[in-house]
Amino acid sequence: MAEFFSMGGYGAYIWPSYAMTAIILAALLVASIRELKSTEAMFERLKAQIAPNKNNNNNNNKETPDGDEA
Repeated sequence: MAEFFSMGGYGAYIWPSYAMTAIILAALLVASIRELKSTEAMFERLKAQIAPNKNNNNNNNKETPDGDEA
């Protein structure tokens, strides 16, 4: 087992490299999830702003069957 962890004398270089890789990948995952939540929240805010305006515009610009505005 000790031979496995020493990796033929290169364990001092290999294991810290694995640790740094794991830390960087975890940080990228956390950053990606935070960015996704932020983007989804912004999308919901924009959608909420557009929805009331869309309803107001439809009510104000009603057309009669002959194409004239009411």
